Amino acid sequence: MMSMPGWGELLLIFLAILLLFGAKRIPDIATGLGRGIRDFKKAIKETKDEITSDDSATEKLEDKKDD
Repeated sequence: MMSMPGWGELLLIFLAILLLFGAKRIPDIATGLGRGIRDFKKAIKETKDEITSDDSATEKLEDKKDD
């Protein structure tokens, strides 16, 4: 099984990223990643809300049919 990387491995990964992208580019990458995660969570919430509202609308229609 794989385990979480230790401090040494994390430091090595960070240094590799710093060398590849440069110090000026890392904040831009982090901002874009944060924006992407925020948009993804928003889409999930909207989908859940839509499903919930569709279910409640379906239940109301079924109740009217029974009357």
